Amino acid sequence: MRNPWFAQGEPQDRPGVRLFCLPHAGGSAAVYREWRDLAPDPVQVHPLEIPGRGGRWGEPPVTDLVFLAGLLADALAEYLDRPYALFGHSMGGLLAFELARTLRGRGLPRPEHLFVSGAQAPELPRTRRPIHAAPEADVIDELRRLGGTPAGILDDAGLMELFLPTLRADYAMLETYHYRDRPPLAVPMTVLGGDADPVVEKERLHLWRRHTDAPSRLVVLPGDHFFLFPEVADVMAAVAAALVPAAPDAVPGPQRGVA
Repeated sequence: MRNPWFAQGEPQDRPGVRLFCLPHAGGSAAVYREWRDLAPDPVQVHPLEIPGRGGRWGEPPVTDLVFLAGLLADALAEYLDRPYALFGHSMGGLLAFELARTLRGRGLPRPEHLFVSGAQAPELPRTRRPIHAAPEADVIDELRRLGGTPAGILDDAGLMELFLPTLRADYAMLETYHYRDRPPLAVPMTVLGGDADPVVEKERLHLWRRHTDAPSRLVVLPGDHFFLFPEVADVMAAVAAALVPAAPDAVPGPQRGVA
């Protein structure tokens, strides 16, 4: 039976680093569909499909981000027997962070690396107006300001009628999220941002540094909130720089430590 969390097939039993990727609000695993071809050989890209989109369109979307992190921890537990990393953009970045903390709380192997892209530090309050319960026109206006959603979709009333429930659920996750103070992760972190992002101030990206006791790196690239797409080559270079040195030459031995 096909595992619904893995849009491109479950991880195979071979050496390398598994990179589990989480989408932005309204996005699906398809946003990472090119990454398998772009990733260096040791990196095995696994886009994760969360309920309410893509191949899971018929499932009700989740509205609580910490709860979703728990579901993801359940789904990934059996695939953490080899080195792995987490990557998330925007909502996916915050979700990847909470997933790493959930895995730590369960005593499961920690990631080799955490990549947070286009997301503000979790303790910062949201300053943009809430839209998860706003009229449809206001939601569409916000999407236009952010970019990243093709105009053809925004202008198609039928498509938007289908798309809005998932989008509202994703924004509910972001707008009702409450940061809980916990000890820093013992996981190396790369934080990526766009130099013209209207949502995440590049001057405050360094605040992620307090959430890890391990080395961290800040990468600022040209672009707006969705710099991830035009700058994918440089994003992948940052991934490779972090993960290729961590790739094992052979099957790993006993379970690695947790922290």
